[in-house]
Amino acid sequence: MTSNHLISRATGRFPYLRQDLAASLVVFLVALPLCVGVAVASGVPAELGLVTGIVGGLVTGLLRGSSLQVSGPAAGLTVLVYEAVQEFGLPALGAIVLAAGLLQLLMGALRLGRYFRAISVSVVEGMLAGIGLVLIAGQLYPAMAAKAPASGLAKLAGLPGALLDALDDGRALASLDLCAGTVAVLVLWKHAPARLRTVPGPLAAVGLAMLAALVLRLPVATVEVKGLLGAIQPPPLSVFAETASVAALGTVVAFTLIASAESLFSAAAVDRLHDGPRTAYDKELMAQGAGNAVCGLLGALPMTAVIVRSAANVQAGARTKASRVLHGVWLLLFAALLPDALAYIPIPALAGILIHSGAKLVPVGALTVLWREHRGEALILAVTAVSIVVVSMFEGVLIGLALAIVKTAWEASHVRLEVVDKGAGPIEAHLSGNATFLRLPKILDSLESLPEDRPVRLDLSGLHHLDHACRTALEAWTARHGAAGTEPVRLTGLTAASGPEPER
Repeated sequence: MTSNHLISRATGRFPYLRQDLAASLVVFLVALPLCVGVAVASGVPAELGLVTGIVGGLVTGLLRGSSLQVSGPAAGLTVLVYEAVQEFGLPALGAIVLAAGLLQLLMGALRLGRYFRAISVSVVEGMLAGIGLVLIAGQLYPAMAAKAPASGLAKLAGLPGALLDALDDGRALASLDLCAGTVAVLVLWKHAPARLRTVPGPLAAVGLAMLAALVLRLPVATVEVKGLLGAIQPPPLSVFAETASVAALGTVVAFTLIASAESLFSAAAVDRLHDGPRTAYDKELMAQGAGNAVCGLLGALPMTAVIVRSAANVQAGARTKASRVLHGVWLLLFAALLPDALAYIPIPALAGILIHSGAKLVPVGALTVLWREHRGEALILAVTAVSIVVVSMFEGVLIGLALAIVKTAWEASHVRLEVVDKGAGPIEAHLSGNATFLRLPKILDSLESLPEDRPVRLDLSGLHHLDHACRTALEAWTARHGAAGTEPVRLTGLTAASGPEPER
C-alpha cells in the first residue's frame, strides 16, 4: 500500500486532516517559546511549561467544549504562580493546581460555566491590565540581568535604580540590548515580507536572539535544562496537609476563578473568529478542569485557554480539534527528543516575549474609549488594575468585583419623585422606580422639603421595588409629617407586607 493511498484513506476518515496538520505546526511554533517563557517567569523549570502545553493539547484538546481553542500555560497566571511558588514552594504548586482543577470540574458539573459570562468585562480587562503591568515590571529585571523584588509595587519602584545600575554594567547592557531587540522583532514582524511571516513572530524573535547570542558571544543568561522526566515532580502527600491553610485555599480559589474566567472569555473571543461549532461553556470548564487536574498530578503549571495560540490556530486554517491535539504531540516530541535545545535560549529573549505579551494585556486604546462613553466602567478597570499592582492579584480582583457590584446596585436603584401642587387640596407626590437604601437620602431630602402645613398624598404604585430600609424610613416620615401637619399623609400603592402593589 503506497503512502499516497494511506494519505487518501486518512483524508477520507478525517476530511480536514491537511488543514489541521498545517495549523498544528503553526500553533506548535507559537506555543514553544511562550511555554518556556511563562515557566521561566513563573520561577519553575522550563520543562514544566512544556508539560502544561502537552497536557493542554493531549488532554484538554481531546475533550468537548471549544473545538478550536488552544490551552496551555498563560502569561495571565504568571504573577500568581510566581507568588504561590515563593510562598508555598514548588512541591505545593502541584497540589494547588490539582485542587483548582477539581474545583473547575465541580463547577462544570454544576453547570456554572455559563455564569462566567456575567462577570463584568471591565473587571476582567482590569485584571488583565494589572497582570500586564506587573508582568512588564517583573520581566524588565531579568532583561537587565537583575533580580526582581517580590511585590508588584516594589517592582515598579525599583526600576529606576535597576536601570541606573545596568548602565554601568556591560553584562546587564548586553542583556538589555538583546531583550530590546526581541521586542523590536515582535513589534515589526507584521511588516516583514509575507514569506518571512510564515514563521510565527515569537519563534523568529527567539531564533534571532539565539543566533545573536551565539555569533556575538554575548554574556547573557540562558535557560537551565533538567530534562523532562527530571522536571516532573508529582506533589507528595505531605504537601496536601501543608497547603490546607487559609492562604493556600485563597490561592486555589484565585487560580480557579482567574483561569476559568480567562478561558471562557477567550472562548467567546475565539467563537467570533470562526463560523464553526460554538463553545459549550460548561463542557469547556470541565475540559479545563481535567487538564489542570492532570497538570497538578504532574507538578506542572496551571493552564488556561490562550487567545494568542487560539487565534493563530484559527488563522492558520484549523477546522477541527485535531489541530490542537497534534500541537500537543509536537510539543511532546520536542521535549522528548530535543530538550537540550532549550539551553541555548537566552533569558532576555524570553523576557522580551513576555514584556510584549504583557503590553498587549494593557488595553490603553479601549480605556480611552471607555472613559469617553462609560466613565464608571473605566474607573472599575483602572481601580482593578491598580489594586492588583499595589496589593495582590486575588485582592485586586475582589476589589474590582465589589466596585462593579456597587456600581450596578447604584444604577439599578434609580428612583424618581414627582410632586404635583395645584395650590388647593393635598399635594400629590408620586414615587417610581426602585427605592433602595442607596437612594434613601435623595428620597428623604425631597419629601422633607414639602410644606408641613399641607396634606400630602404619597403614591407608591409606580415603585417596582421597595426595600426594608426605605419602607421603614417612609413610614417614619409619614408619622412625623402627619403629627406636624394639618392632616396625616395618605399612602397609596403600599401593602402591609409585600411592598408596592403591582400596577394595574
